[in-house]
Amino acid sequence: MIYGHVATSEIQWVNNTLCIDTGCVYGGRLTALRWPEKDIASVPAAKMYYEPSRPLATAGEAVLARLRTAVDRIGGWEDLATDWLLLDTEIMPWSAKAGALIDNQYAPVAISSRAGLTAANDALARAAARGVPVEALQARFTDRAARAEAYSRAWAPYVWPVSGVDDLRVAPFHLLASEGRVWFDRDHVWHMQFADRLAGDSGTIVTKTHWKQVALGDEAACAEAAAWWEDRTTGGGEGMVVKPREFVTRGPKGLLQPALKVRGREYLRIIYGPEYDAPDNLVRLRERGLAGKRNLAIREFALGHEGLKRFVAREPLRRVHECVFAVLALESEPIDPRL
Repeated sequence: MIYGHVATSEIQWVNNTLCIDTGCVYGGRLTALRWPEKDIASVPAAKMYYEPSRPLATAGEAVLARLRTAVDRIGGWEDLATDWLLLDTEIMPWSAKAGALIDNQYAPVAISSRAGLTAANDALARAAARGVPVEALQARFTDRAARAEAYSRAWAPYVWPVSGVDDLRVAPFHLLASEGRVWFDRDHVWHMQFADRLAGDSGTIVTKTHWKQVALGDEAACAEAAAWWEDRTTGGGEGMVVKPREFVTRGPKGLLQPALKVRGREYLRIIYGPEYDAPDNLVRLRERGLAGKRNLAIREFALGHEGLKRFVAREPLRRVHECVFAVLALESEPIDPRL
C-alpha cells in the first residue's frame, strides 16, 4: 500500500506500506516509487509551493511570547535543560474560543425557552383569572421559567470582551513534556508548584490555577475542601478537578481514572440543559452507568501518554499519529468522557 497526505521526512517501509509524501509542496522533497523494483527516487523541491496556515500567527503568537517570558523569569529553560515546553493550560474566557457555540447553541436555547415559557405562563394566568383550576400547572411552568432564566445566566462568568492579548488569561496546571522527556513521573503537587512559579505575581496574562491538597482520611479536611468548592462555584467558578497525588496511579485492577471533574451546579446547567436539576431529571442522571465513560477516559489518557513518549523520543511521525488517530477514534464514540 502506497499512500500520502501525511508528510514525513523519512521514507520507511512499515508492514508493506509506504508513505511517499515528503512535503514537496512545503519545500521538502518530491518522492516516487518505481514498481516492481521498489526503488525510491527523491529530489529536492524547487521552491515552497504553499506556505502552511498558521492559526497561531496573531494572538496565539503573542500568548506564546508571554509564556516564554514567564519561563525566562523563573529560569525554566536552564532548570529543565530544554528550549521548548508542552504545557496543559486553561485559556480564558471561553468566549474567545467558543463564541460561536454560545451564539449558535446556548443563547438560542435561552431565548426560545424564555419566549415559549413566558407565553405559556401568560396563558395560564389568563386561564386562572377565568377560574380554571390550573394551579399545579402554573407552579410547574413558573418553576420551568426560573430554571430557564438561570440557564441564560449560566455562562456569564466565562464570557468577557477580548480586544487583545491582554484580555486573555492562561492558567497552566501541567508540564507535560520538554526536550527528551515527559514529566508524568512527577506528582501533581510538583506540577502545580511549577505552574505557580510560572504565574508568579507579575500581573501578566499567565494566572494561577487555584488548588489544594486534601488528606482523604481526614474528615475535617474533606469538609473544608467541600466548602471551598461550594464557595468557588457559588462565586461563578466552573468547578474543580479531583486527582490522585501521583500523576499515573494504579490500583488492583490496573490504571486508575486520572481525574474526576466536579462541576458547579450552574455550570452543569450548561452541559445538561436548563431543567437538569428538576427532581425527576436528577433521578435519571444519578442512575446513569459511568463505566463506559471511565473506560474511555483511561484509554485516552494512556494513549496521550504513549503519544508524547514517542514524540519526545523523536520516533517517526506515523508512530505519533497512531496514538493521535486512536484518540480521535475513541472520541467518535457516543460517550463523551469529558463530561
